[in-house]
Amino acid sequence: MSLNACSRAVILSMLLLFSQTTWAATVLVAVAANFSKPMTEIAAEFEKATGHSAHLSFGSSGKFVSQLGNGGPFEILLSADEKGPQKLEQDGFTVPNSRFVYAQGRLVLWSAKPGYIDDQGKILTTGNFKHLALADPKLAPYGAAAVEVLKKQGLFEKLQPLFVQGENIAQTYQFINTANAELGFVALSQVIENGKITNGSGWIIPDNDHTPIRQGAVLMKKGAENPAAPALLNYLKSAPALAIIKKYGYDLPQ
Repeated sequence: MSLNACSRAVILSMLLLFSQTTWAATVLVAVAANFSKPMTEIAAEFEKATGHSAHLSFGSSGKFVSQLGNGGPFEILLSADEKGPQKLEQDGFTVPNSRFVYAQGRLVLWSAKPGYIDDQGKILTTGNFKHLALADPKLAPYGAAAVEVLKKQGLFEKLQPLFVQGENIAQTYQFINTANAELGFVALSQVIENGKITNGSGWIIPDNDHTPIRQGAVLMKKGAENPAAPALLNYLKSAPALAIIKKYGYDLPQ
């Protein structure tokens, strides 16, 4: 290769690299704790597909909504319910018409002990346990759903003294996984692998035992000018992302 040709190749490579670097962007995303595993996979695939990256923070939906209403830095909220995104929309913090349901969650009564929980959840009435874990129902939609289940079965008042409340569903899972609670209510996505509960034992709660856990996404106004933000929301609706969501036991949005 001649010197001029070599120089042109080097310059072209540098221009291409510069173009890719300046085009790629990073979006700050607040993610409900139950969606940690699928969103981590989705973010990796999103970066491969688009060049953009997503910086993920996991926690309780209620706390994220409060932070975003007070100037929090996140550009996208992936909530565990629809109420949070709706409130932010009503208060004028979001890009109009950007809100949508990205997944419908499933609740499971789970124990780290194999064979401990039967497939109909009868242990709630017959079991001799001292602690029942659930996420704070004031902050976490999965905790609110757990309360609905117990009230429907007429067990809420009886079992309330045994409650161990996590700030979010991730902390609730840790209470059970570390034996600080014998059993508790978590998201199916936390304990499922290849379509089955592979660790411990669990009862997947029927959908009609609680209000549907419709998980909402929304674009904040502060992310409107960041090309990575709408790109990520669009990617969440793509076939590869929906396949990951379904793999973790979620129902797909209708």
